[in-house]
Amino acid sequence: MESYFIGVDLGGTNIKTAVFDSTFEKLGENRAPTGAADGWQAVLERMNICAKELLEQCGLTMEQVAAAGMGIPGLMDRKAGISQFSPNFTGWKDVPVSPWFREKWGIPVFIDNDVRVNLYGEWKFGAGRGRENLVLLTLGTGLGSGIVMDGRVLYGTTGSAGEVGHMNMYREGRPCRCGSSGCLGRYVSALGMLRTFREKLDSGKESVVSQWVKKPEEITAKMISEAFDLGDETARETLTETGEMLGFGLVNLINLFNPERIIIGGGMAAAGERLLAPARKVVQKHALEISRNACDLVTAQLGNAAGMLGAAYYAFTQI
Repeated sequence: MESYFIGVDLGGTNIKTAVFDSTFEKLGENRAPTGAADGWQAVLERMNICAKELLEQCGLTMEQVAAAGMGIPGLMDRKAGISQFSPNFTGWKDVPVSPWFREKWGIPVFIDNDVRVNLYGEWKFGAGRGRENLVLLTLGTGLGSGIVMDGRVLYGTTGSAGEVGHMNMYREGRPCRCGSSGCLGRYVSALGMLRTFREKLDSGKESVVSQWVKKPEEITAKMISEAFDLGDETARETLTETGEMLGFGLVNLINLFNPERIIIGGGMAAAGERLLAPARKVVQKHALEISRNACDLVTAQLGNAAGMLGAAYYAFTQI
């Protein structure tokens, strides 16, 4: 009998759900607002409704589903299926995600970090296919990463291996929510790049972007890319500096993990070579020669689909 898998990508804004067959062909997907401020019970109930509605649309029942996988942002006890803390959600502490769904659905339910399920997706079905050593960096509001080494995903003692966003780049730099300062993610992320850009405006530099918005808070990362294409000097400086900082982070990754491929995903990957060209120059100059020559830098292939697909595949590996 054919087995099916549910993959859920829980974000601060949207719940993305998909159903796959045993070859990981997608049969259908839906998305709904997360309602992150409503408390964990309300969020899990929405996830429950999304999955059940989707199965109905696909003409399937929960009895035909072999397992479900869920990508959840934040810290977790993977084995117990408990999401310990998630920064984007109100009152989210020690949430029993897997036990809650197992009771509702009567099937095995597994959770992993949201970036790691993206890693499984890109590794098995996207830009990392056929590779045994790779790193995925997701550049969005913050900076996340996942690492495959010798064909195995790295987890570490408490499941937080690969917190590249908290690599210290300045002994005393911009304060970070982790309690430290100077972390890579405070510079190389959408929020980090916007801060760099606004600091330049505050210092008296001019940009065409100022004419596009009423107040500085309305500036987006996409606007900075658009201004870059128009030859705007402040936008070019910002993207170049952000790309160079990314480059130094990549140097550390190449020297530490010796990957054959680094995949750049997340919303900021849309900046493409505007961001990656300066990063490549830094890598060429500073990374260990043999390691750097064996590693290429590419953008992710699956976009928003990676999390759902990776979550479903992760569930498959667990059973």
